[in-house]
Amino acid sequence: GSVRDRRVRGSFKVCSKSVIFEPEDAAEPILKIPLKDCRRIEATEDHGRNPFAEGKPPCVSMESRQVYLIKEGNVVAPYKIERVGVTFLKTEDVVQTLLQLHRASCLDKLGDQTAMIAANLQSRLARTSFDKNGFQSVSEQPHMECEAEMVSPLVTNPGHVCITNQSLYFQPLNSYPDSVVQIRLHSIRRIYKRRHGLRPLGMEVFCSEDDLCSDIYLKFYNTKDRDELYYYIATFLENHMAEHTAESYMLQWQRGHISNYQYLLHLNNLADRSVNDLSQYPVFPWVISDYSSPRLDLNNPASFRDLTRPVGALNTERLERLLARYRDMPEPSFMYGSHYSSPGYVLFYLVRVAPEYMLCLQNGRYDHADRMFNNIAETWRNCLDGATDFKELIPEFYGSDSRFLRNELCLNLGKRQGGGKVGDVILPPWASDADDFLQKLRCALESQYVSENLHEWIDLVFGYKQRGCEAVAAHNVFHPLTYEGGIDCDSIEDPDQKIAMLTQILEFGQTPRQLFSTPHPQRITPRYSSVSTTTPSSSELSPVTPSEDSSFEDLTEESKKLAWSNMSKLTLQCRHKLHKEAVTGFAVTCNGASIFSTSRDSTLKMFSRESNSLQRSISFSNMALSSCQMLPEDQTVVCSSWDNNIYFYSVAFGRRQDTLMGHDDAVSKVCWKDDQLYTASWDSTVKVWRCVAAEISTNKRSQFELLAEFEHDAGVNTIALNPAGTLLASGTKEGTLSLWDIPSFTLLHQMPCHAAKIHHMAFSPDSRHILSVGEDVTMRVTDVQTGMLISTIPTEEEQRCFCWDGNTVLSGGQSGDLRLWDLLSGKVMHKIPAHRGTVTAVWMSEQCSTVITGGEDKQMLVWKPQY
Repeated sequence: GSVRDRRVRGSFKVCSKSVIFEPEDAAEPILKIPLKDCRRIEATEDHGRNPFAEGKPPCVSMESRQVYLIKEGNVVAPYKIERVGVTFLKTEDVVQTLLQLHRASCLDKLGDQTAMIAANLQSRLARTSFDKNGFQSVSEQPHMECEAEMVSPLVTNPGHVCITNQSLYFQPLNSYPDSVVQIRLHSIRRIYKRRHGLRPLGMEVFCSEDDLCSDIYLKFYNTKDRDELYYYIATFLENHMAEHTAESYMLQWQRGHISNYQYLLHLNNLADRSVNDLSQYPVFPWVISDYSSPRLDLNNPASFRDLTRPVGALNTERLERLLARYRDMPEPSFMYGSHYSSPGYVLFYLVRVAPEYMLCLQNGRYDHADRMFNNIAETWRNCLDGATDFKELIPEFYGSDSRFLRNELCLNLGKRQGGGKVGDVILPPWASDADDFLQKLRCALESQYVSENLHEWIDLVFGYKQRGCEAVAAHNVFHPLTYEGGIDCDSIEDPDQKIAMLTQILEFGQTPRQLFSTPHPQRITPRYSSVSTTTPSSSELSPVTPSEDSSFEDLTEESKKLAWSNMSKLTLQCRHKLHKEAVTGFAVTCNGASIFSTSRDSTLKMFSRESNSLQRSISFSNMALSSCQMLPEDQTVVCSSWDNNIYFYSVAFGRRQDTLMGHDDAVSKVCWKDDQLYTASWDSTVKVWRCVAAEISTNKRSQFELLAEFEHDAGVNTIALNPAGTLLASGTKEGTLSLWDIPSFTLLHQMPCHAAKIHHMAFSPDSRHILSVGEDVTMRVTDVQTGMLISTIPTEEEQRCFCWDGNTVLSGGQSGDLRLWDLLSGKVMHKIPAHRGTVTAVWMSEQCSTVITGGEDKQMLVWKPQY
């Protein structure tokens, strides 16, 4: 190129609204020539001015009113503007393209400009195709090809996409920054559909589990292409990866398998937030409110921000003023005139590491020095007190790269009113430097306080308090344009109005896609020892040292953990055919010497482990027995029957002790805790009875006092008590799960859980979750606190019964196999051949050291985990 009568070599880029000349010499300024400012564009044969005249390659002559000079002397600074007459550039023949784009830029209406630029691009894409020479292997088989754009902040690059049985390829039309981008399908870990410009056209691909930045973000020209490519990759991944849903991540987070930081990152991803889209950048909460103390105390709740309120509601005085305005506002009314996340806010935080983005967004200028990101405490105060400042943070505040807080590029960001230059961000007194500041914020994010309260903030940003009456009650109402579906841009016919509206939405801020419509469960938080702010990382926070009196309990927990870790090595000890029909339940004495089993053959059998033989066979009626339960002291076995009765068998006297005629239809299950008997029936009730175990065992005529009756809309097929005996879960033939509070005998939650009969359910040891299996061939996890269904796992075949420790499940299904599931990944880790026919009952000792299973093959199998 020829600039200021000097010859400069470089590359020439034609963009939709400007021409960029990037010199090879980094000291030379980049030239940006807006097409709308061009007076004349033409091909020239003026070899006198053409430095390459001898070979006569084509040249372009451009006459412009002004040229932007960017990065002069290789220094990022506000753009300079020069009046330049004629510029000669040696390049390929792009005159026709330039003239078309120039005509577009000179049109009055923005809508017409956009349409003409799009038509020009589509024409160029149609004249080219994916070059299969870019394939990594000659054996690759292409599945589909289409046109798309690669998205990065503020720029999209058009080109061709091709997916094969091995790789995903993108070939940019202009071969920039690479001639081809390749991603091997085997390396993909996560994919997300994205809204781009409010339309379902985007797809983002990650090749790692926890990275903030993706490997490629593609925007397609129609949803059909996007969806076909997405499903092709998803099908490829299906064999070796679990589906990533908000619920599956929630379960991992609740049980402490992923950190607060990782969980928020996953929720942002699922809610369409991406670091490649400044209009939908990931949003993270302010968690600390103390930016003035010399030492940060993470054991003091006052150090933390109230996570139950949005930023706009943290200052009561400001909120009152905003509410007064809101009450007087005509529809559509809103509390906050600005958002908590927008491109401007993101670049406000990132100006020191992404100055070019800021200059690009603000037409070549930085913001006023006093309005820049100068001071953490000052920024927090403004978010509390400012009339229009309600911004949250970005994930970089909880990352490990502190460069965004330091002016390492020595940018001239201006002088403040006090005369000081804008340099590094001023940190709170408790931070020794930028790295220490981020490390303490990371500790704060993973602290006990935040872990216990983060679900409240998730409700506001991603959950049920995001919109509607709950948002109003939580003072969480933003401008209607910020919500997904707030306006249908496709219904606006005027192209200018449509583009203006779209631009406003993209620049103003967008509320994340709503992920939860019911209250988000709280995290299960271990008791941590006092948190030191010098802790190397949140993952190294150590639990409280057990006191002497809890050592036996901890030993028990350790033995249980050990047993579960060896559950894949279950070894069959013995196999006995005791019944003439399917086995329905087991009850075992405390010492494990005697095993009682019930069956559809109507008998209760007693098997002796010592003599390895059947010792007793008892028949109460001619109808099936559905379950049995050993009462304390091993004196009495309770059996439920399809003849509507509950039978009490005395182990000592060897005969039926008592009969409770409790229901109007078959009794499906019995449970016992603290002298209270719980009976479930197909007559659609669960009944709670008071009957003292000691009175039953001493042959006294028992008094059965009915304490409560829980009504259901369908026959109750199964019930379960939590370990403390304070909660009861019931499951019906129609798939409804109900949760009852025992002390008050009240209904806490009732929700459709399965699409068909619930076979079996059980609480986790910590009582936080209920696991259920059903006729609909699924295994489901329900949160006890909120009643929210948080995980659904397809099980290939019906699972009829199971034991679990909160993370791992040992289940028995229709094929007769036992399956060991990792609940967090939703995958079967091991299959263990067991019965010939459906497994119908499973029992596990309290120490998890013995497992007994029964099946439709009428057999009882005794198993031991191998150590």
